[in-house]
Amino acid sequence: MDNLIEELESKTAFTIPILGGIPVADSCVVSWIIMGVVVLLSIILTHNLKKVPTGSQCLLEGIIEWLDNFFLDILGEKGKKYLPFLETLIIYIAFANLMGLFGFVPPTKDINVTAALAGIAIIFIQFVFIREKGLLKWLKSFLNPINLLDLVTRPLSLCMRLFGNVLGAFVVMELLKKAIHSLGVPAAIGIPVIASAYFDIFDGLLQAYVFVFLTSLYMAEALEEEKH
Repeated sequence: MDNLIEELESKTAFTIPILGGIPVADSCVVSWIIMGVVVLLSIILTHNLKKVPTGSQCLLEGIIEWLDNFFLDILGEKGKKYLPFLETLIIYIAFANLMGLFGFVPPTKDINVTAALAGIAIIFIQFVFIREKGLLKWLKSFLNPINLLDLVTRPLSLCMRLFGNVLGAFVVMELLKKAIHSLGVPAAIGIPVIASAYFDIFDGLLQAYVFVFLTSLYMAEALEEEKH
């Protein structure tokens, strides 16, 4: 149990020796790795693009087309210019949730990361509202107490939903590994693989989907035309 509690804690990867020492969490380091991998993949997959796609280009265009259609169904054509933000968000969260497969601790297990993601999402939604309807209408919208309450409840909901599900999956996997290790049953070797396929892959991708789905719904409200 002590080992599990230790695993749940956010650890400091290293400390930058300035201003009395700035601790850098392992979740931050893994996030840097994810950004590096995504940038590298983007360069590789978009190098030498062809008018008639083949191989990896077909896969890449298929994924992007699916994401475009998914978000446009929610936002409408008016939200087309905001697709890069939403697609970047879902790609990062998906990679972050899948990092457990490669021996890294998922950054989304750190509540500071999920809080930052939720904060970025809500701030961007407010930016969309102001850009589409103007600063005055944005300020006037807070005359409705519900809208003011949404500024607190929505990011809190996004943060805790993602954090809770990723943390829960991590705990279950750690308990399962320890239980099977203590039993020492050779026949049970495949069980962690099956559980990992669900918790690390399916559930990880599902939580990325849910996060951006809710974010896009909130954004659609900001884009919604006023009824007279």
